[in-house]
Amino acid sequence: MKLPKRAGDKPIEIELEEGKNYAWCTCGLSEAQPFCNGAHKPTALRPMVFTAEESETMYFCVCKQTSNPPYCDGSHSN
Repeated sequence: MKLPKRAGDKPIEIELEEGKNYAWCTCGLSEAQPFCNGAHKPTALRPMVFTAEESETMYFCVCKQTSNPPYCDGSHSN
């Protein structure tokens, strides 16, 4: 299987909470998109872990082709 796996064709809207840690799935194998559920373990890929700098609504990429991870940049349209 070619990784990362395309996990969807539309971004997922997420309400981020300031100061909260998130782990964005980079492999596309997680059943908890757009977040990691540990499905990457048999691969070399690891989640992108970050802390939200402010509370805001963001659109998370699930096609895994974004050039602005973890956020959608419209790459799913290509």
